[in-house]
Amino acid sequence: MKNRYKSGEIFIWFTGMGLGISLIMISGLLVLILLNGKDYFWASELREITLNDGRKILGEVVKEELIPNYNLPDSLKNTGLKRIQLKIGNRDIYGFDFQWIDARNIISVNFPDDAVTIERTEFGNFYGFIRELIIDDKIIKSDQPDFIIKVKEQADEIAAYREQIKSIEKSDIGEINYNIESLRLEIKKIQYQEDDKSKAERLIAELNKAIAIENSKYEQLKLKVDSLRSLASLYSIYCEDINGRPKTISLLDVVRFYQPNQMNFTSKLGFTFTKIFEFIFDEPRESNTEGGVFPAIFGTVMMVLIMSIFTVPLGVLAALYLREYARQGTLVRLVRIAVNNLAGVPSIVFGVFGLGFFIYFVGGTIDQLFYPERLPAPTWGTGGILWASLTLSLLTVPVVIVATEEALTQIPRGMREAALALGATKWQVTRRIIIPAAMPGILTGLILAMARAAGEVAPLMITGVVKLAPTLPFDANFPFFHLDRKFMHLGFHIYDVGFQSPNIEAALPMVFTTTLLLILIVVLLNITAMIIRARLRKKYKSSAF
Repeated sequence: MKNRYKSGEIFIWFTGMGLGISLIMISGLLVLILLNGKDYFWASELREITLNDGRKILGEVVKEELIPNYNLPDSLKNTGLKRIQLKIGNRDIYGFDFQWIDARNIISVNFPDDAVTIERTEFGNFYGFIRELIIDDKIIKSDQPDFIIKVKEQADEIAAYREQIKSIEKSDIGEINYNIESLRLEIKKIQYQEDDKSKAERLIAELNKAIAIENSKYEQLKLKVDSLRSLASLYSIYCEDINGRPKTISLLDVVRFYQPNQMNFTSKLGFTFTKIFEFIFDEPRESNTEGGVFPAIFGTVMMVLIMSIFTVPLGVLAALYLREYARQGTLVRLVRIAVNNLAGVPSIVFGVFGLGFFIYFVGGTIDQLFYPERLPAPTWGTGGILWASLTLSLLTVPVVIVATEEALTQIPRGMREAALALGATKWQVTRRIIIPAAMPGILTGLILAMARAAGEVAPLMITGVVKLAPTLPFDANFPFFHLDRKFMHLGFHIYDVGFQSPNIEAALPMVFTTTLLLILIVVLLNITAMIIRARLRKKYKSSAF
């Protein structure tokens, strides 16, 4: 034992043990997230539970646990009695989504084949039975043949109407609103800058004509949307809950419906893929607790890419200067100490700095110089994806500096001396030999920077992230990339849904699935950088022989 201690072998074992424990903890965390989020994508069976007081409850089993002994009488302690948490939906009828049921009160459990789960655009899921399909004044009852098939056909038709309405409102009407706002800002600019009143009046009159044309287009599209809505409102379904309470639901409010108790494994697997596709590519609904997270995915990836564009050049140049050009001395050592200390500064401090410097000072100055006609409404003097990305660049640049400096120290001195001896200048040595050879280390710093930036939330909350962004930072309108816009972020989405949602229990599956998605995005970005790093290492290792 003493010899192992002296040789250091015991410390290698401790290191391996620590690595193993870390891997077990990470794997356990991923499994926990996956198990808690899987119900969001799986078509869970609907159970009809009959209680000893005659009441019936229909819903999905969410959780099952033992009843603590202190909640039981002495005669029932240590008997292993259970209670289950049921998601009963029908929030607009009951006022709540979940209910705990004591196993002692359950008389029977059934799985009715005709029970349906109806996903709606608001009020969450409806659990019950479809009794009638209403088309204007025509009523089709559930006892008619192929009733469910007819309902699905009508639901698909109305879903096409809903997508058409959504496309018109978001694309066509959105473009018109953008054009009108641009014309109004142009009028303000003319009023602010033009001294010739007659010329200003002529230009403003032309712009007002253009606004009138856009308004007429808007009215035409509004009439089209209203006609589609009125047509879709003729289609509805009459439903009843497990106790016979009625509910009429417009098919325009139905996202999808299915009968989970009739679905086999294959159909449930297809349903899962459909839900995953919706989760990745759709927009959120129901206060971000339902639907997809595409705007948050787009905002997260775009912010990380913009951050990388600023972080890597700044970090590499700083490291090159400190290692290759600066005269080593007390001042350089102090700078290195300052860089290392910056890496440990809390992220919220960087957020406050970004708010004060980038938004209020830089953005406010830009507004005063280039957009005075828009004031007091700020253009750049408010939170946006550019300021959030620059704030995170300052947060992560110390990581890149340290990693790049470490990579530069690994380059043999002989490579520099040989190139200089052949007549190369200092810059040629740096550009053609040192930077390419240090690229694997630079990418290591980039990987660490992206991993930290993708998960940061605190500085983003005061520099541009929002709960729900009406438009993406990228669209078809010039200049295409609108870096002044606010954006959504997966990390903030997790915080908002998990801690700010009005219905936290219903939002928990979304929290876990979004967490898993954020981890996957970070892993994907890191794997891409690691593949590039491995190829570069192989290239320069082979060129050394």
